[in-house]
Amino acid sequence: MLFVNGIPTATLELKSQFKQTVENAKRQYRQDRPVKDPITRKPEPLLTFKRGALVHFAVSQAEVAMTTKLAGKDTYFLPFNRGTEEGGAGNPPAPNEQSYATAYLWEQVLAPDAWLKVLGRFLHLERKPVEDFHGHRATKETLIFPRYHQWEVVNRLIQGTLAEGPGRRYLVQHSAGSGKSNSIAWVAHQLANLYAEDGTKLFNSVIVVTDRTVLDSQLQDTIYQFEHAHGVVCPITRDIGNQSKSEQLAEALASNTRIIIVTIQTFPALFDALDKRPNLAEGNYAVIADEAHSSQTGSSASKLKALLAAAGEATGDEDGEISAEMMLDAAVASRRPSERISYYAFTATPKAKTLELFGRPPDPDLPASAENKPEPFHLYSMRQAIEEGFILDVLQNYVTYATAWKLAHPDGEEQEVDSKKASRTLAKWVRLHPYNIAQRVEVIVEHYRDNVRHLLDGQAKAMVVTASRQEAVRYQLAMRQYIEEQGYGDVHPMVAFSGSVLPDEVIPEEVTETSRLLNPGLKGRDLAEAFDTDDFNVMIAANKFQTGFDQPKLCAMYVDKKLQGVDCVQTLSRLNRLFPGKQTFILDFYNDEQEILAAFAPYYQKAELADVSDPQVVIDLQRSLDASGIYHWPEVEGFAKTFFDPKAPASSLSYHCRPAQDRFKYRYQAILEQLQTWKEARRVAEQNGNDKGLKRAEQELKDAGTTRDELDLFRKNLQSFVRTYEFLSQIVTFDDPELEQLCVYARHLYPLLRTDRLLEEEAIDVSELELTHYRLTKREEKRLRLEETEGDYGLQPVSEVGSGKPFDPEKQRLAEIIDRLNDLYGAEVSDDDKLHFANGIADRIERDESVMAQVRSHSEDQVMHGLFPKKVTDAVLDALSDNEKLSLPVLDNDETGRQFALLILNLLVDRFSQTTPRLEQ
Repeated sequence: MLFVNGIPTATLELKSQFKQTVENAKRQYRQDRPVKDPITRKPEPLLTFKRGALVHFAVSQAEVAMTTKLAGKDTYFLPFNRGTEEGGAGNPPAPNEQSYATAYLWEQVLAPDAWLKVLGRFLHLERKPVEDFHGHRATKETLIFPRYHQWEVVNRLIQGTLAEGPGRRYLVQHSAGSGKSNSIAWVAHQLANLYAEDGTKLFNSVIVVTDRTVLDSQLQDTIYQFEHAHGVVCPITRDIGNQSKSEQLAEALASNTRIIIVTIQTFPALFDALDKRPNLAEGNYAVIADEAHSSQTGSSASKLKALLAAAGEATGDEDGEISAEMMLDAAVASRRPSERISYYAFTATPKAKTLELFGRPPDPDLPASAENKPEPFHLYSMRQAIEEGFILDVLQNYVTYATAWKLAHPDGEEQEVDSKKASRTLAKWVRLHPYNIAQRVEVIVEHYRDNVRHLLDGQAKAMVVTASRQEAVRYQLAMRQYIEEQGYGDVHPMVAFSGSVLPDEVIPEEVTETSRLLNPGLKGRDLAEAFDTDDFNVMIAANKFQTGFDQPKLCAMYVDKKLQGVDCVQTLSRLNRLFPGKQTFILDFYNDEQEILAAFAPYYQKAELADVSDPQVVIDLQRSLDASGIYHWPEVEGFAKTFFDPKAPASSLSYHCRPAQDRFKYRYQAILEQLQTWKEARRVAEQNGNDKGLKRAEQELKDAGTTRDELDLFRKNLQSFVRTYEFLSQIVTFDDPELEQLCVYARHLYPLLRTDRLLEEEAIDVSELELTHYRLTKREEKRLRLEETEGDYGLQPVSEVGSGKPFDPEKQRLAEIIDRLNDLYGAEVSDDDKLHFANGIADRIERDESVMAQVRSHSEDQVMHGLFPKKVTDAVLDALSDNEKLSLPVLDNDETGRQFALLILNLLVDRFSQTTPRLEQ
């Protein structure tokens, strides 16, 4: 127990790892430290929340955990560990034999001066509204005590600032789940009250750049508890009367307001004020940039993009979001180094430019180089957040489009839908092209209803990620139509995008996200607020709510957009928020699994790929897995051969996994049955006083437990092998095809080895079967090909097209078209069918005025090098369901597609020039 002037401030439950672990200490707090006396029912003063000790530590030589509220069996402990050298949960080994891995607790945190700072500058009571499953609202009080990484980063930033003075830059890479809001609040408050050794105040003002609406009230409430004074924090988030946000900011700076909170839009005005107002020229300022919690789109983003473009910063696509990190990078990059402004950047996913600008080389005396690369000032990795249980690993149930039709596996024992539906879905997914929005909507709705909707007591939500506003609107219309046709009353979609979408052949009128045509149930509410209710459970988003959306009930994401780099990580990480009983699913129609892993690697795998990692670990894991006898090597080779063969049937993947799956299942089930049998035998022996029988039962239970542990270890080692090999193979050349074969096999076998349902006669759920294989290569090539055809052809000179007057034009053109169609489709399709199909495609293209303008004013080569082939492909896709036999050859072969587009162009030119009449069947 720790006292300050006789007042108890902390209790500690110490355990020796030679006998017990930190879990035993937690259990003792929960079971043996009642907050009320069991006899008198009076509160125990030392253990009562808000009255007794402020924090309770569970400590062993290896780990530390803490809680600020004892509540019996419901007591919730937070880890108070430093994190391993590899970036995971736990602590690094003790530095020497005279120390312990947890010595930091008493040597650093509980040291007298440090402990007084914790009590005076960190500890505070948080009050926030909460709502349960049934909609009951209450106010939850939580005594906030910093986790170790929070305590460390705040102290390191303050100490570094004192030592270096104003004008320095600090990059804090803290994952989601790190508690950045509290960390920023503590840093802001302590920087605002920081004095140099000579007694001068270090900063005139601390400016926090964020769009976290919660941070305004959180900072004010927290700081009020420390200082019992209002007005310390000045949020500038909206215009007040005739005073703009820029004017408010200048006034707050001039009056030396200690902490100023600004939004991303107001942030550029900060530098205008500092540069143009003489009264601010001599002041020192600290700028804390929080990564965007709700990035900017629409008109707000347009203004910011203009500033970014002026600074030479790439802003991505037209509808893309703007983040605080982008603004800070651009602002800092465009300004000369200032000795008056210190920057503190908090982000989970720093971009390369952010690292360059704010990172620090390991050797500060040498310039940054390939051997001295800038690093974050402080790190709390995604891996540690996942392993400590603060966020979910969103990549665990990642399914590509090619595996989506495994939702209807023909094996009746392994399905959750009826066989007719499975067969129909399987056939449909094989023959349909992936760009057909209507079919993807069907997949999304059915997957959501079968796998997601029932989660979280029916409150589970999903997001569909699209590439453009037009796609999002078409998705919404198609989804609502499909839901109505199927008579589903449990799927309620909304669409979210910025700006407006003009009418086209599908969209009947100009629409915005608030239009009744799209979101009739919105009723004037904010989209995020409405989505949190039972009125909506699927959000179709176009570059909105992807990189700044905190919705814990979001369980599934359906991706139909290219994701890469930081955008990929931020988008998919919308799923990582915790919620009781939550599972996550990602169905990806566009991206390759390896590309997703590559995007996550710098923020998740990098920590695991530390230099101290030994490549021999991979070999040792392989030997251990081989020795288990769960799989036989020919099965691994057969799986790998099928996996890397795009023409192999999908069923082969399950075929090669099934033997190992069955062996594991039978062994595990047999062991569980043995455990049950010998537990019963032990119970009977105890009742009958049979010492010999009891001894045997104990030994059998021990042996069976060991066997079960070995099976559990095998399953764990499968996952460890995949992760370790994938990580280490990026920096080590193994040059061993067997390792690669085992990697793809183990990755797919692991989710099939479920240990929690083996005693039940239940089928493997759909998500596990989906993870057994995928086939994206061909579609990736097609998608890339379509992108490559988009070029800038508007600058080419105008030339005449179709001015000749051939002999007997109708018959000649007709014969030419028939010959060319025969070359494309063969003789098995009638001439009338071919002509009907070609005329139908030409009719669709002719309705597009922008395309026809190009046809009228450009040469054949210019048109064919522009968007015309893509428009033809889109028209063929629209006709796919009615003319599959004629559509598929165009879609499946690049050269056939090009020749068909050229044919359609000739048809349109003839119509325009009237040298050939409308083709008749």
